[in-house]
Amino acid sequence: MSLPDLRGLLILPRLKVQNANAVSSPMTWGFPSMTAFTGFAQALERRLGNDLELMIDGVGVICHHHEAQVSRDGEFAFHQPRLPTASRGVGVVDRQRVLKTASFIEEGRMHLEVTVVLGITDGDALQYPDDPASHHIIRNAVAGMRLAGGSLLVDSPIYPELVTLGDDEDQRRETFRKLTRRWLPGFALVLRHDLLTERLTEMRDTQPETTQMDAWLDMAALHWDCHQAEPEGDADVQASYVEWSIRRTPGWIVPIPVGYGAISEVHEPGEVANARDNTLPLVFTETLYSLGEWKSPHRLTSPQALLWYIDNDLEQGTYCLNNDYVSSHPIQHAD
Repeated sequence: MSLPDLRGLLILPRLKVQNANAVSSPMTWGFPSMTAFTGFAQALERRLGNDLELMIDGVGVICHHHEAQVSRDGEFAFHQPRLPTASRGVGVVDRQRVLKTASFIEEGRMHLEVTVVLGITDGDALQYPDDPASHHIIRNAVAGMRLAGGSLLVDSPIYPELVTLGDDEDQRRETFRKLTRRWLPGFALVLRHDLLTERLTEMRDTQPETTQMDAWLDMAALHWDCHQAEPEGDADVQASYVEWSIRRTPGWIVPIPVGYGAISEVHEPGEVANARDNTLPLVFTETLYSLGEWKSPHRLTSPQALLWYIDNDLEQGTYCLNNDYVSSHPIQHAD
């Protein structure tokens, strides 16, 4: 699949989010998963409902500021609230009866300032993008929502903006170019699965049994490479010495989750006990991983390079997101 043709963009600039989920998957942390932002887009589309017709088919995010709630004493540790505070019983310490506090689940939180860009494929509101009534409806809808599990700060005004892209390709690119300048300073997350494929091919040249997980872990790690070099100076000196350097990557590459893969067959509604919703089919899944890259927005040339969209394959049992950065943007590798 590819991103549907866009008629416009809905921009929610500089949203300040408090206590967003910093744990994006069982193996990654530091920024919410893109699935959290697509969930926000779907919830917003439903909340607008009949008040404002907008069909949202893509979402992009530009991060301007992030502050993980962690401490570091050798390793990072998340700040944990003492919740729940209820008692789970009475114990005895030094022959005195004391209340035992209830156990809690460890959570990772962070504060964010992000610009959310939503791709609009249809909607009557695009006919009058500057209509104050439309902006008021969107503002009220967003103000009562949560983003990536975090709360939107009420002291941060929300100024939604509807932008019509037009039909002329040059005009669309020029409109998008002007928008990217307004999103600075900041970084946009794009998909770089191509780098994972390249690294897997390189590793299999010397280690044929290498798996995609091996290549993913290799790209996620910080590598120090050892180089043997000849010393400068007297040519009669035959001894060599060793230089250590950090392996350079072709950009700000990060490991990210991109969706879920089925590990069971699809169960009929009500077939599995204690399911969250007994009216829908259920399938057990595990997280799918890939690589992302943080890019400065002014490096992007089209909305297709920024926006993520749902790309499910029901036959293969994959429920994941996709991004057309590689196919819509010329790739320039670092030297």
